Amino acid sequence: MTGKEARKLSEEEIGIELKRLRMKLFELHQQTVSEKVQNTMGFKSLRKDIARLLTARNMSQETA
Repeated sequence: MTGKEARKLSEEEIGIELKRLRMKLFELHQQTVSEKVQNTMGFKSLRKDIARLLTARNMSQETA
């Protein structure tokens, strides 16, 4: 997800997407416990996507 895509989402869509990404990150952390993670770059990309969504949400709240 890019910053432009995140800014186009509505407040409700951002909340839904944040919940989905956080759950995905949690599941990835759970996989590390059982040592089944092949792609460790997934952590970094998920954290960046979450940060983009949070930034877009904060920007929309400042303008409102």
